[in-house]
Amino acid sequence: MTVPLVEIFTSVQGEGKYVGCRQIFVRLADCNLRCAYCDTDFSCRDQISIEKLIDEIKKMMSEAPIHSISLTGGEPLLHVDVIRALAEELSGVKIFLETNGTMAAELERVIDVIDIVSMDIKLPRVIGKNLFDAHRRFLEIARRKDLYVKIVVDGETTEEEFLSAVEMIAGVSKEILLVMQPVTVVKKNIRAVRAADLLKYQSMALKILSDVRIIPQTHRIIELP
Repeated sequence: MTVPLVEIFTSVQGEGKYVGCRQIFVRLADCNLRCAYCDTDFSCRDQISIEKLIDEIKKMMSEAPIHSISLTGGEPLLHVDVIRALAEELSGVKIFLETNGTMAAELERVIDVIDIVSMDIKLPRVIGKNLFDAHRRFLEIARRKDLYVKIVVDGETTEEEFLSAVEMIAGVSKEILLVMQPVTVVKKNIRAVRAADLLKYQSMALKILSDVRIIPQTHRIIELP
């Protein structure tokens, strides 16, 4: 089996519930979406064997204790065979899936070997279409594990679209953790969200969900990979 790899490195998780936890990041190539605020190059840089990738991960694990292995992209669920092979070979290590939350059938195939799911919710304005039905199906499966969802909020976000996403989450479970992530401005056409709006949206969401947190991309702040 070959792995379409973008990069592998060790750093700390910069987003969401597990901010600050040391991880090994395995970034797999390709994505099924194109988001306006995406700042990631997910084109394949190397085709390596699964054996070589596992050897590299084990070497990094011997050099520093880690919390988990983050499988990210692009969209890692495009590579379910790789996910299963890694999880089975690295038994006892937590597998942390970073996903756009649109590939429910693929998640079902590997949910038994996943420990943590970090799922992005794509607002219709950002992606150019409504993916809420796909997100809902995905959440129904992902909630079996340690799950949280993120919504990137920018200066163009509206109350209506934000609340529609919150209500979609609550329709699956009001106990799902929501992380509001203020956009990191990396392109000229992206407008930052005002602090007052962030607090307003959080207050609105907390009337519907039990846990809503505002967490920026901390790795950008301290300039970590």
